[in-house]
Amino acid sequence: MTAQSSATHPTAVTAGRAAGLALGALGVLAFSMSLPATRVAVQDLDPWFVAFGRAVGAALLAYAYLRFTGAPPPTRGQWRRLAIVALGVVVGFPLFTSLALTTQTSAHGAVVITVLPAVTAVFAVLRSNERPPPLFWIASGAGLLSVLTFLAASGAVHGAPSLADLFLLAAVVLCGLGYAEGGVLARELGGARTICWALLLSLPATVPIAAVAAVARPPQADAVVWSAFGYLTVISMFLGFFAWYAGLARGGIAKVGQIQLAQPVLTLIWSALLLGETVTQASVVSAVVVLACVVLTQRTRAGRARSQLTPGPRPAPVRGSCR
Repeated sequence: MTAQSSATHPTAVTAGRAAGLALGALGVLAFSMSLPATRVAVQDLDPWFVAFGRAVGAALLAYAYLRFTGAPPPTRGQWRRLAIVALGVVVGFPLFTSLALTTQTSAHGAVVITVLPAVTAVFAVLRSNERPPPLFWIASGAGLLSVLTFLAASGAVHGAPSLADLFLLAAVVLCGLGYAEGGVLARELGGARTICWALLLSLPATVPIAAVAAVARPPQADAVVWSAFGYLTVISMFLGFFAWYAGLARGGIAKVGQIQLAQPVLTLIWSALLLGETVTQASVVSAVVVLACVVLTQRTRAGRARSQLTPGPRPAPVRGSCR
């Protein structure tokens, strides 16, 4: 029995990582349209209402989900960690990106957001004791550099740093923290319950701020703007995190987080479809380079994991079967 469990363990680990990568990719696809949708929404809606109103709407969906599934409440320690998740992804990232995109384009925002995978990996190292090998960091840096080079050459980067850039940097730092903490917590609660409880925990802050913003500037917009707001509420703030946190929990925070290197290119594609920007041949080339770097990061981490699972001269079957 022990030998069989030990033999099948590497296969189960590989399957779990593959599922984690697939879920992470689905989450990135959902998040890739967040900046263009935010850019559309803040043209007619107050940015504070966009940031906190979508959190309130997503919290209502979260409440319905938790009631339907009969999820038990988190422990006291988990509530404290959920507060970090809420600060990063429920409050920090939506607020600062909404403020930034009132004056900047989604393409410009994609430039700064490119550093998010690296920030997530740093927090993963600090929070969950993940230790990616040097080649992992080299591949991640190459992917980051290729995206920044493409965006700079395409004209997305221009002018001196502005207040909007500072907002975007704050959004990246807080989001990376929320991703890393949520990825660890999702191993205990599951991806869906992690974001749902974080949304409910945020209600004492999101409800009054959204209400004040709505009173100060009554929401008046056309169907396109409300559709963008609806996307941010249902997909970016709710369903996207179901897949994303589940992917981080199964595939590893630093590893799955690198899939976000493809997000800026996807964001530009969505910007072209929604905002009329031109997608050049260079964007296709950049996408191929970025995806190649992402594949290299996955192979690097997978190779390291396999080497850890390879039995040594004195195997310990019981320990191996429990990991």
